[in-house]
Amino acid sequence: MSTYPPPPLTIHPAFTTTAFELPGYRIVRNLGVVRGIVVRSRNVFATIGAGLQTLVGGDITLFTQLCEKTRQDSFAMMTLHATQLGANAVVGFRYDANEVMKGVTEVLAYGTAVVVEPIA
Repeated sequence: MSTYPPPPLTIHPAFTTTAFELPGYRIVRNLGVVRGIVVRSRNVFATIGAGLQTLVGGDITLFTQLCEKTRQDSFAMMTLHATQLGANAVVGFRYDANEVMKGVTEVLAYGTAVVVEPIA
C-alpha cells in the first residue's frame, strides 16, 4: 500500500493534533491507529556538504532539510492512510525516529484516525 513519493496531504493539518480531542468537535467514530513510515539514508554529497558546514558551526541546513522532508513525507503517508479508512481527523499524533543502520533512519508518523463532527 506504500506509495513513493507520498501523495499530497489528504487531511487538513488543522484536523491533526497531538491532543486527544479537537476543540469545537466531538469524535463520533474511532477508526484505529494509522501510520506513515519513511526510511531515508544520507547521500554522499549531503554528507560532505554537511561536514563542511560543521567547520563553521551553526545550523546544518542540508540535514535540517532532509529531516524536514522526511517528516513531511511520513505525515502525508499517515494522513492518506487515515483518509483511506474514512477519517477526517487524526488525534494523538506523534513522530518517532530510529536509526536502522549507520546513516539510515526510519521516521514514523502515527496517531488515531477518527471521524469528527462539529458540536452544535
